[in-house]
Amino acid sequence: MHEDITYQVDYARRERSGPPMGFVADDGEIEVLSVTRSAIERPRERMFAFGPGALSNVELVALLLGGGHSEQRALTLLQQVGGIGGLLRCVPGELLETPGIGEASATAVCAAVELARRIGQHEMPFESPIQGPEDVRRFVRASLRGRAQEIFVVLGLDSRQRVRLVREVAIGSASHVEVHPREVFRPLVRAGSHSVILVHNHPSGELHPSPSDLRITRRLVELGELLGIPVLDHLIVTDEGMASFVGLGLLPGAQAQAEE
Repeated sequence: MHEDITYQVDYARRERSGPPMGFVADDGEIEVLSVTRSAIERPRERMFAFGPGALSNVELVALLLGGGHSEQRALTLLQQVGGIGGLLRCVPGELLETPGIGEASATAVCAAVELARRIGQHEMPFESPIQGPEDVRRFVRASLRGRAQEIFVVLGLDSRQRVRLVREVAIGSASHVEVHPREVFRPLVRAGSHSVILVHNHPSGELHPSPSDLRITRRLVELGELLGIPVLDHLIVTDEGMASFVGLGLLPGAQAQAEE
């Protein structure tokens, strides 16, 4: 029965058969890119023949830019912003600083990035019980990836562990976010949430929890126990991956419950 699902137990079992505990990194590979292609290898023809997955990052951006020397301009743009991840943090005005990039190209690239973010946000499995961090990975990464400030988000779950509430409860600086417990639990209490998953991003790219992350998590877990809204996990999101407090054995009380 769905009512018997326990996040800690299910998550612990899942992690033992998967990658190293706690960390979920994107699959990727280093590409050797060339802007010189024969006619049969041009991005547009290759996409029609083999699909978008057959194209390199430079080729995909080149299709957005269009016009002459699009691949060379795409390569220059990616070098300028620091790769695909850099596009997530750019605004049109910043892209205009790249030689060969005009207003039409800059807005096209930013529109594509925003569309990708919104598509990912629709990947939240609202109708399925959440059994582990993989179930919400695409959603939380799409929501927080590329954000220049630390954002603290709560996912409120119902009695069947389905997501029923998503709220940004705090916005901080590039390296810190001040989280007030009352702001975390106020929307959860009003929504009648049965449990919660905490999420926040690290724009620095550091997956390991900071001392302040550990302190606020401990405090929120204690308060959640008093309010009857247990904290099931705390996820840290970066542009490269995601880390789980439960998977790392850092959520207070999680290890003991998993062993039971």
